Amino acid sequence: MVQGSSRDGHAEGAGPAYITLAKAAADRVRANVGLVIVGKDEAITLMLVALLCQGHILIEDVPGIGKTTLAKAFARSLGCSFKRIQFTPDLMPADITGINFYNQKEGEFQFRPGPIIAQVVLGDEINRATPRTQAALLEAMQEAQITVDGATIPLPQPFMVLATENPIELEGTFPLPEAELDRFLLRVRMGYPTRVEERSILLRFQGDDPLEGLHTVVASEEVLALQKAVQRVRMEDSLVDYVVQLCQATREHPSLALGASPRASLSLFRAARAWAALAGRDYTLPDDVKAVASAVLVHRLILTSQTRLRGRTTDEVLGEVLESVAVPV
Repeated sequence: MVQGSSRDGHAEGAGPAYITLAKAAADRVRANVGLVIVGKDEAITLMLVALLCQGHILIEDVPGIGKTTLAKAFARSLGCSFKRIQFTPDLMPADITGINFYNQKEGEFQFRPGPIIAQVVLGDEINRATPRTQAALLEAMQEAQITVDGATIPLPQPFMVLATENPIELEGTFPLPEAELDRFLLRVRMGYPTRVEERSILLRFQGDDPLEGLHTVVASEEVLALQKAVQRVRMEDSLVDYVVQLCQATREHPSLALGASPRASLSLFRAARAWAALAGRDYTLPDDVKAVASAVLVHRLILTSQTRLRGRTTDEVLGEVLESVAVPV
């Protein structure tokens, strides 16, 4: 048993050394990104959850909200190699993974790596690429490797994909297939800022772009250590059953044509433990599961046609599921 892991052993915010280090590192990233992004603490925290879980995140919202700025600020806060892919309809899979080309000067074939070979990859407007090009990300996101001309190339660690998409505009876009959506640990919606937040944005950007002044606050080696530390966060058997019951309930709900997959239940299990670590605890609570449930599950669920015709949303149905499953005490 990990020392100090008892629920009565320490107060909120206290914990073993590895939890203290994880929370301190997360606080540094949160504060650093907050120098650019105003009032989006939950979105930043969810990005940290994805990072600690070795997962990927889909940032979905209307244009002009700051999706790309958030992703770039987060990436600059980490001491990791960074590449950006601007997805367009004419983008080909080889433009992402890289190609083997014949070097006439050397007289041999050489591999030219694509932008996917980086530790943090920003896929901007991912739904503007064709399904064939989108599929180039599947192996990378699931197995942290790519295959080019039969050769398997491992990706550097830590590896994380930050993807953005606009859910409103349909012209010139291609919906992400369920197989790819299921590989995103979380989906985040930023939402419009409040009046006070929007005023702060105007004042913050009245001079030089604050994004240009961001510095690294967490090294890549530290990220790897934090990812291993989160794996030590405890989840009691009753909470494990709660996670399973939630995912099972989505498969049985009459308003859902497609429920959460086993990958989704594993994602919820991991994300809840990471959320607990960011709160300074080495044990999980039911509130941790509820806090990440929407971000983990909503993009994996598909409504029935009748439910869509009635104007109901996936968030509403998931809310019913959360209310229907008894919370362990």
